[in-house]
Amino acid sequence: MLVIIGTIIVLGSVIGGYAGNGGHLGVLWQPFEFIIIFGAAFGSFVIGSPKAVLSGTIKALGPMMKGPRHSKASYMELLSMLYSVFRLAKTKGDLALESHVERPEESPLFQKFPGFSSDHHTLVFLCDYLRLLTLGTNNAHEVETIIAEEIDAHHREHHEVAHAVNNMADGMPALGIVAAVLGVIHTMGSITEPPEVLGHLIGAALVGTFMGVLLSYGFFAPFARAMEAAFASETEYLNCIKAALLAHMQGYAPQVSIEFARKILPGHVRPSFAEVEETITNLTSD
Repeated sequence: MLVIIGTIIVLGSVIGGYAGNGGHLGVLWQPFEFIIIFGAAFGSFVIGSPKAVLSGTIKALGPMMKGPRHSKASYMELLSMLYSVFRLAKTKGDLALESHVERPEESPLFQKFPGFSSDHHTLVFLCDYLRLLTLGTNNAHEVETIIAEEIDAHHREHHEVAHAVNNMADGMPALGIVAAVLGVIHTMGSITEPPEVLGHLIGAALVGTFMGVLLSYGFFAPFARAMEAAFASETEYLNCIKAALLAHMQGYAPQVSIEFARKILPGHVRPSFAEVEETITNLTSD
């Protein structure tokens, strides 16, 4: 939503300021300039990006438009779910988790938390490490290394997507100059035309430079940063799970394990200790 609002503000400010100063909006409509800039930018993006980045960019459009999806409420649900899992493991042993991690989509434990269970990637991430517990893994330091590597690989995949979009943004001002130069070449071929015709051709050529800079700094560079913000939110979510899992493996009580996870959360999404305490008390009484 913020991406849409920001886009409207950029367009409104630029076009409104130009028109308010007496500029003719029709001059800005130069479809062939747009074809040169967008076509060359997209072509260079395809040349420099592996298939995984191309498909990842398409998938990233939704998160980019919606923004980071993990809120205080979703973290409260996550902490509640982790508390329920750890409480079951503490009272009945880690083997009690086996049936839940083997068929998580059918697990009554996970189904109590629909927001979490609907996220297939994160559900699989958690179940993979809970499965290690049921298999007898008890070295928290070794597991920490594995989790950190997996999260880092996940982060690199996302960073490559945002980096590719940012590279495209960096190239757009230069491609705008290419479009402008081609416009000037076209203008020079019409040098014998009347001044009003030449003025229109020169204006059309300069639109290329204008559009290249505007598209770069007004849209595509901010799009890349919006992608980074959405991806960073996913990494923070996985790190929260990591902290709780490692605390559980080191023998802490469920309340302490989720407190470790709560403390690493950014302030704008971190529930208070009292809020978490009240929520898990209600879970215990159910």
